[in-house]
Parts: sequence; C-alpha cells; structure tokens
Amino acid sequence: MDSSALRILWAAFFCAVVPTAHGAGYPERPVRVIVASPPGGGTDLTTRMMTPRLGEVLGQPVVVDNRGGASGNIGAEAAARAAPDGYTLLTAAASLTSNPFVMRKVPYDLERDFAPVSLMVTLPNILISHPSLPVKNLKELIAFAKARPGQLHYASAGVGSVPHLMMVFFVSMGDLKMVHVPYKGAGPALIDVIAGHTPVMAANILSTLPHVRAGRVRAYGVTSGARAAAAPEIPTISEAGLAGYEAEQWFGLLAPAGTPRDIIMRLHGAVVQALEDPAVKKRYINDGADPRPSASPEAFGTFIRAELRKWEKVVKAAGIKPE
Repeated sequence: MDSSALRILWAAFFCAVVPTAHGAGYPERPVRVIVASPPGGGTDLTTRMMTPRLGEVLGQPVVVDNRGGASGNIGAEAAARAAPDGYTLLTAAASLTSNPFVMRKVPYDLERDFAPVSLMVTLPNILISHPSLPVKNLKELIAFAKARPGQLHYASAGVGSVPHLMMVFFVSMGDLKMVHVPYKGAGPALIDVIAGHTPVMAANILSTLPHVRAGRVRAYGVTSGARAAAAPEIPTISEAGLAGYEAEQWFGLLAPAGTPRDIIMRLHGAVVQALEDPAVKKRYINDGADPRPSASPEAFGTFIRAELRKWEKVVKAAGIKPE
C-alpha cells in the first residue's frame, strides 16, 4: 500500500472513531420554546411572532409550549431541568429578574441554571382601565384613586411580575393606595380587565393595543420614557401627569445551563437573523415593540445581571416583602 492510500485509510479511521462536534447537524428535530405564561399574554405573542421565521432559519419547526403559573416559575423550572441539548429553550421575561426578590423561594437561579442566547425585544406597557371607570386621563385617574384609598383594584400577571412592579412603582410615585389582584399570567388578567371585573392594569402593548383601538379598554399612558412608535397618540405616563415615571418590559431567549457553546452560537445567529427579517421587524414595530437582538450571548448575560440588580433596588425601596 503506497503512502497516499495509507493516509486516506487513516483519515477514514479517524473520522469514524472521533465524535463529531455537539452542534454538527443541529437541529435534527423540532425545537421547543417554553413560554412561562398562558396563551394570549405578551410573552406568548412576542414568542409566536418570531418562531415561524426562527424555524425557517434553523431548518426545523419551533414549537411553543405554554407552561403558565407562579409568575413564570413553573415554566422556568421546567426549562432549567431540561436536557442541555438545544432542543428545549425558554422565553425569558423581565419578571424572571424580579422574582428572586419578591418570592421566598424560586426554583431556579437565573445566572446559574441558564445559558443566555439573546435579547429579543423591548417594549412598554400601557396603563389601561375598563371604559366604565369614570376618568378620561391620567390626572383624573390619580385623583379618582386618591379620593378612594384602598378601593380601586388593579390586575397583574402575578406577584412580582413586571406588570405588578410597574403598578407598584406607579402607586408609590402617585402616593396612592390601590389593591393588587394577581392572576396566573398576563392573558387572564387582561381578559378580566376587558370584562370589567378588575378595572386597572399596566398591560403589555402587544396584547393590549388592539383592544385600546377597538374601545374595549381606555389607555392613559405608556410606561416607557418615549412614546411608542406604534401608538404615538398615547402619551407617556411621565408627560401625562406623573413626571419621572419610566419602566420597560423585555423578552429574550435562554437555554439550560451546559448547552454546548456551538449550539448557543447557532441559536444566537438564528435569533439575530429572524429578528432582522423585514417582515418580522415590521410586525414588531407596528405593534409597539423594539427588536433588539444582543451582540452576543455574553452581552445578554450582562443585561440580565443589570436587570437583577435594578429590580432588587426597586423591590427594597418599595418595601415589598417576599411572599
């Protein structure tokens, strides 16, 4: 056997016995994205806007699995315990960075149990009420609540959720006394506001704007520092009567800790590509969200750590005790 043939034989043997890289061929079957809230809420809608295009980029279907309850903890725990193979992911909402400070026990460690993939979008919430509430603007709402301490109720996606903390911030800045009514997700909370069972809520713009425009709820202001491009007619809460108020929601993608680096990078690139798709981007922007894929998985990790510190300060300043 000549030397050329021998080299070919050894190369074939080497390829047969040395394992391929973790990400080689990934994904080879559908990818599941856990949404830690019921269908219809902001996390769910945000995810479903991107997953069809994400599946096209990855070459496999991306399936949404709703696991609502406990302010996102049920779904987050399921994702944290999943195999770190890239086939189970989690849509992370900002509430996951506040849960450790408003709950006595959280069944995951956001920094230890997850590998960041990418931020997806940021967006404001809208302070809304059922139209039957006899107030037309934010100043009237504040006056109405002040005249009825402890009588006006507000809904949220659950204790410690960002909609809850946004309202805590609003109540604190306005020197109000309102009653919190927690729900098992933003979808059920919004349904009850629309039905008039709980009159007020700081609700995700993606799920709420169609109801504002249909007259099913009344909008008083967006929670962000600037007006939303999708609804420039709605003032910010700050300019409508509560100067200095500002808070935003965000969503991103996480994988279980230990997911191979090459798979994380494959997912990061796919998320960036999906969010840069003109049709996907236009849909998000039209609905009030700002697509903001992270420059790298590490950049998203840095963002998460900053959010943890921010909400820790907000919760402590408001005197909220873990429940």
